Amino acid sequence: MVSLINTVHTGHEDMIHNAILDYYGLHLATCSSDGSVKIFDIRNGNQTIVADLKGHQGPVWQVAWAHPKFGNILASCSYDRKVIVWKESGANEWAKIYEYGNHDSSVNSVAFAPAEYGLILACGSSDGCISILTCNSTMFDVWDCKKIPNAHTIGCNAVSWCPSTVPEPAFNQRSSTARGPAVKRLVSGGCDNCVKIWHEDNDRWVEEHRLEAHSDWVRDVAWAPSIGLPRSQIASASQDRHVIIWNSSDLSTWTSTILHTFDDVVWSVSWSMTGNILAVAGGDNKLSLWKENNENQWTCINEDASSTSGQQLEQRTL
Repeated sequence: MVSLINTVHTGHEDMIHNAILDYYGLHLATCSSDGSVKIFDIRNGNQTIVADLKGHQGPVWQVAWAHPKFGNILASCSYDRKVIVWKESGANEWAKIYEYGNHDSSVNSVAFAPAEYGLILACGSSDGCISILTCNSTMFDVWDCKKIPNAHTIGCNAVSWCPSTVPEPAFNQRSSTARGPAVKRLVSGGCDNCVKIWHEDNDRWVEEHRLEAHSDWVRDVAWAPSIGLPRSQIASASQDRHVIIWNSSDLSTWTSTILHTFDDVVWSVSWSMTGNILAVAGGDNKLSLWKENNENQWTCINEDASSTSGQQLEQRTL
């Protein structure tokens, strides 16, 4: 059962493209075709705007929160080919701390890596490239850039990180030296109809797997959070109206299962924090929630048609 707990009137002057809660669920960040990024305090069912960030000169497609161990940090990407990293410098005082403009076309997706790896941001662009930005300064003013050229023909639409496999020290029976460093991985989806998995190899990123099952542009990808199960799961959403679940027990071979064929383009997929529920949003203005049963079959546990405008959001809970 899903119930409405809050409606946020954002005040955006154009369509909202992305809305993300921070780590603690206390702040909501939104971005819009009006070129702005807004941050709201939504504690106790209230909604108070705490920042209206204007630094882009075009539609802002996506925002992403960093882990709170680095402070309150938010990244945004835009049609203007720029990625901006924002940081709260005081109580409700936000400022730009870094701007990256080394893409030749719209930047469509941003995602921060697991905190164990440091402050690292992946960016996917319509120029076909993926940039990996690493902060190397406690003052957040020195960033290193690595680029995956020609990651996707025509363009990259989405990026998502593999959860860290670094164990908590209290539960690690072997030293991290004995285990070796965790390998950084991410998944991307693009206009070549492909889902690709990449891993870091010394100073470069290499393609590890090319997953081909979609027949049209891949609009979104989401790597499921790790909850200790001996498997990895990726969800991909496509213009072909399919959502596909990719499964692997060892990261060496992947199998695909079609979750469902929807009535329209599927724009977005997002996992719950425990990785057992998948939210799907599409061009039919419907949001549906899906869960896997013990027989590895996916069933829809809730479907809701949007009743809000493009400038208004609804917050729901299970």
